[in-house]
Amino acid sequence: MKPAFFAIVGAQFFSSLADSALFILCVSLVTTLAFPEWMTPMLKMGFVLSYILLAPFAGAFADMFPKGRVMLATNTIKMLGCSLILAKANPLLAYGIVGFGASAYSPAKYGILAEVLPARRLVAANGWIEGSTVVAMILGTILGGLISANQHTIAWLLRVTPAHDGIMDTPVSAAVLVIVLTYFVAGVLNLCVLNAGPRYAKARRSLPALLLDFYRCNSTLWRDREGRVSLGVTSLFWGAGMVLQILLLAWARSALGLSLDKAAALQGVFALGVVIGAAIAGKTVPLVRSMAVMPVGIVLGVGLCAMVFVHTVQVALPLLLAIGVLAGLFVVPMNAILQHRGHSLMSAGQSIAVQNFNENLAILAMTASYAMALQIKLEMNTVLVLLGILIALTTIYLRAVANSARHA
Repeated sequence: MKPAFFAIVGAQFFSSLADSALFILCVSLVTTLAFPEWMTPMLKMGFVLSYILLAPFAGAFADMFPKGRVMLATNTIKMLGCSLILAKANPLLAYGIVGFGASAYSPAKYGILAEVLPARRLVAANGWIEGSTVVAMILGTILGGLISANQHTIAWLLRVTPAHDGIMDTPVSAAVLVIVLTYFVAGVLNLCVLNAGPRYAKARRSLPALLLDFYRCNSTLWRDREGRVSLGVTSLFWGAGMVLQILLLAWARSALGLSLDKAAALQGVFALGVVIGAAIAGKTVPLVRSMAVMPVGIVLGVGLCAMVFVHTVQVALPLLLAIGVLAGLFVVPMNAILQHRGHSLMSAGQSIAVQNFNENLAILAMTASYAMALQIKLEMNTVLVLLGILIALTTIYLRAVANSARHA
């Protein structure tokens, strides 16, 4: 791997670390400010809405400039969105602006991989990216829990944080400072790849041309056999994964009786499993055999259904770790196929923008469904079972599509 690749991994790690910590902080603020319970999934909905609305333009923007510069600029937008909390902005607004930055950051982050690495390295590179991202999620959720709900950590932060004229002297402001500094570290690493990635001359086009080209790229990827299956899997994974990220916090508190900071740490166990699964996939699954991991998705769905029988931390820890391993082993090869096919059929930035559009459309639909389930007071065990069944049945269908297309 080239040194530039590891700078990309590092920048992604710290940016995702800050994203995850900010989410936990916003969840804490929603609770503290006595918003209704369904506002928690609304945080994620506001975050992903930018991915959907900006998808036709995010890919073109990422292709218009060297992708290292795009990563730096959009990471700065994230930093500014987080800082709005200091001005007592609504958490939905602050996290939504961070989502705006993330929607343009993602095509640059993933698109640059296909530009700086050969195709044979993409599964391993995705294992690094997904693994480091999930490690960041683990540490970010733990960090968010510590700086927003752990009284000892908050007291220590207030002692060491510089305060002046009422600024930076509250628990929230100290937490925001930690997160902003984390985004700053990501920005420094972005400087190492500032000019990485080529420009695409066709990226500078009119609004109608961009919309038409995005529609064409989206249709092209769905018509491609490998593109259709891998896009379906990754959309399912991220839609279900985002609901599970929110659901685990509530499940750990209600089924296991844990506080927010401990629930966030338990959520990190699942993420650790994803890292292990991603590492296994990166080492053992070559690009040409990526479709062989499809049955893993069925077992993953069954594992989620099994969570309804868990009532102790001792049982929850190994089960969540195993579910995470299955998830990492399932999604990394599919992501690599999707990047390879997208880079072959269109520009790198556009292919990732199409991927983001579909994945975040799934996230929006599934988080909206979860918010509706909370509104009608559906039992948590019922939600878990429905989520597991959805993953298993959708995987069975996509596997059948892949097999029928291969034998046609």
